[in-house]
Amino acid sequence: VPINTKELITDIIEFNGKPENCTITMQEKMPQIIGDKIKVQQVFANLINNAIKYNDKDQIEIKVTAKETKDHYEFSVADNGPGIDKQYHEKIFVIFQTLNRRDDVESTGVGLAIVKKIVDEEDGKIWVESEPGKGANFKFIWPKQRKKSETIAVAA
Repeated sequence: VPINTKELITDIIEFNGKPENCTITMQEKMPQIIGDKIKVQQVFANLINNAIKYNDKDQIEIKVTAKETKDHYEFSVADNGPGIDKQYHEKIFVIFQTLNRRDDVESTGVGLAIVKKIVDEEDGKIWVESEPGKGANFKFIWPKQRKKSETIAVAA
């Protein structure tokens, strides 16, 4: 279905709430994409919630942006948190992996694995650009059209 990403993200923020010390900004014009609304919601909710949960700053800043190319949209959820060392950039997308001790932050280690699975199913790609002390920028590509052929069986 067509999904207005600006409305979807606004709804996620309103539904989940945010701490008083958190500012979430979104670029003025966000794209409309095609996809499963629940799955797209899971992607953005996980990325935004993680940006809040793992942030160590007195004032949390999150910025959501998108840019369009010929074949896809590239979304970005950037924060001003502690950052992630390059050696962990792939590990964080593996199920049950977390960079924090479970005593420090309540986490199952499945959120980013689910996000990666959803994006992969759409023939997209997800990655993080980050280094310690400089925040994290989670980016993902959402194709304008699905490349996977979906065959529908029709009874004769």
